[in-house]
Amino acid sequence: MIPLLKGLRILDLTAVILGPYATQILGDLGAEVIKIEPPDGDSMRPVAPVAEPGMSAIFANNNRNKRSVALDLKSAAGKAALMKLVPTADAFVHNMRQEALDKLGFTFNAVRAANPKIIYAAAVGYGRHGRYAGKPAYDDVIQAASGFAGLFQMRDGAPLYAPSIAADKVSGIHLAYAVMAALLYRERTGKAPGYVEVPMFELMAAFSLSEHLGAATFQDDGRVGYVRVLSPSRRPYKTKDGWVGVLPYSAANWRKILSEIGRSEVGEMAWFNDATERSARVDELYDILAEVMPSRTTAEWLATFERLDIPAQPVRLPDDLLHDPHLHDVGFFETRFASATPVRRTLRQPVNVEDVAVEPDLAPPMLGADTADILRAAGLSEEEIAKLAPRSDKPVAVPAMPRPAARKRR
Repeated sequence: MIPLLKGLRILDLTAVILGPYATQILGDLGAEVIKIEPPDGDSMRPVAPVAEPGMSAIFANNNRNKRSVALDLKSAAGKAALMKLVPTADAFVHNMRQEALDKLGFTFNAVRAANPKIIYAAAVGYGRHGRYAGKPAYDDVIQAASGFAGLFQMRDGAPLYAPSIAADKVSGIHLAYAVMAALLYRERTGKAPGYVEVPMFELMAAFSLSEHLGAATFQDDGRVGYVRVLSPSRRPYKTKDGWVGVLPYSAANWRKILSEIGRSEVGEMAWFNDATERSARVDELYDILAEVMPSRTTAEWLATFERLDIPAQPVRLPDDLLHDPHLHDVGFFETRFASATPVRRTLRQPVNVEDVAVEPDLAPPMLGADTADILRAAGLSEEEIAKLAPRSDKPVAVPAMPRPAARKRR
């Protein structure tokens, strides 16, 4: 934990990936994050693999540096307990449908009435002023709607989802910085801004179009798409014994590699020496490189690219990263938790800040582990707290952990 936001308290009413990813960033940066969960807990808790009831890998990797309070917000007592916490907090963050939260009584106006300086931030599927407002939204749906899956169609002929919960995580980053920016605004002006909305559809549309808006930037009927990135030939290259990702980006880079493989004449062509033309015909350059790559091993090519000062790395599978020497050097998988936990490997906050002492992380919390302590501090009596103890009719399932298939390491 990097205690940059120490002293700030976040009421975290988020679940699944988007919101927890965002609030974990805030917790990693030192904020006190109080995760408000229903009696059954965050729906990610039972998703395999699970170390013990309620502690899945995906939950653990998105919910460290938080404390858990279990409340049934459909009950009067649960609502009252949460409203008791509102005056103690700096931000109220959720990724529920706003209409559903409003029905529970936690409208923007109600929360602000209880704490005029609180930041009220909502991650929603679609902005509330558009015609899609209120529609359900999940990562796959937003990847499809935002043009992100369609980028694969432009390149390969069929849309695809990224094999990562990309829309949720990109949205989570936006939610985290929106909360921090709102807190900074309050610090500078003494007044909290209005409703902070982080709409998945709009922000993923912006993410998809940032480099692809193309000629439509200047013309109403301009063509959308960045040729280099949409090139079917832009891909990792097969070597004699593996795969390499390499990007000769500048003209100087290309001339070096063309000379190395005996194709210097390409670098003398008129189209090559015109930057706009070279960009439009980048497929030809990629294809030249693809043809020659199988002639050498991965190690030989990496040595060549290092000698030529051309950016290159071997293609690594996710499990290769567990043994990556650079990640070992920087302590990427370090586990420095302040309490006992089944977590043996975690992904530390990648940001580095000098001259700020790093503190041990809070372990991902068990469901409701901090309910009594936090509510007691907020002024609830022992009798009131006892009545709020979570009672779930749905036991937390613990699926069997799948045994990974054996694979030869390269």
